[in-house]
Amino acid sequence: MSAKKTSKKRGALHAVTVLALLGASAYLTVELRKEEDSKAPAVQKVTDNPQLENSAEDTGARTWERLKSPERTVLRGSKGQVLATFTDGARTATLKGPSRTFSEPANTTSRVVTEDWVRLMPEPWRQGAEKEQWFKDWFKQNYGSEEDDIFAIAFQYSQGAPIKKDDEGIPYAGDAVFGPFKQDGVDRLEQNDFYDYLGIPYTFRDGTTMQPRKERYRALDCSGFMRMIWGYRARYPLRATNVVGDGLPRTADGMARSTVGADIIKLQGPSPWYQRPANIDVLQPGDLLFFKMDHRTGNHMDHVALYLGVDTDGHRVFISSRKEVNGPTMGDKGGASRIDGNGFYAQLFRSAKRL
Repeated sequence: MSAKKTSKKRGALHAVTVLALLGASAYLTVELRKEEDSKAPAVQKVTDNPQLENSAEDTGARTWERLKSPERTVLRGSKGQVLATFTDGARTATLKGPSRTFSEPANTTSRVVTEDWVRLMPEPWRQGAEKEQWFKDWFKQNYGSEEDDIFAIAFQYSQGAPIKKDDEGIPYAGDAVFGPFKQDGVDRLEQNDFYDYLGIPYTFRDGTTMQPRKERYRALDCSGFMRMIWGYRARYPLRATNVVGDGLPRTADGMARSTVGADIIKLQGPSPWYQRPANIDVLQPGDLLFFKMDHRTGNHMDHVALYLGVDTDGHRVFISSRKEVNGPTMGDKGGASRIDGNGFYAQLFRSAKRL
């Protein structure tokens, strides 16, 4: 065989080999993308035709009704279904809207399918506020809106959540961690607030300026996660610390014992461990949940979470930032995110507040 023919044959084999490698590479890339997509959280899926019993679709007469324990006002549709709930002393409103599914397949099989949209009103609710102009304007703008609510914002920090940047290029959302490791390489540093995550100084309403720490960039501990959701994103007033300024305090214990919002389940029983609530039916989606988990912290509440409601398995579940998953999760690692039954978090649940 001539050198010329051998060269042509080798060239053809080389071309086939390159094409095969390119094909394999493309296949692997597609498969890897599929795998990553399967791990990413289904942050907010809106269903056009809600299938839940308490549908918000209602064109008939609506009525306002006062209820007790806690003192609150509900808006009912023509079929008697609850369309919205407003609690005395709280700015949190729970409105019915299009059905959504929240899930976190990387860490749990739990799924929450809900028509509840949790939003902040400009003023705390009081009896008769439905007749006031500020509320009428707010309700007209927000009832039926699909703009990001508290739930949608919360899941923008779970595992795999994409980065979002503001007009100045500062990432304000995206997969968050709980915090960096301590020197022991086992436990993680706490006290990671929203300005640490953002990496920028933040001046509070009382003039106090807090500086971010570089090693805690993109980190949110449990209370820092709540302050990011409710404060920085939803604009609920924030204190610089537990005692400086006004608004939502810095720590879980500070939040639990503060006068902000309405206490839905109060601390009961002897300190330092207190008592697990006997009745949790008073909770509604959007409530802050507080837990007593560590004997080293005296009578302090050690953990705070956001109540999501009932999942498709019938369990009452929440989302919070925790060390085991290293960030915000509604997952099962370190204990299922449930407050019913006899699991880890269920046994340590102590009180609840509605902001």
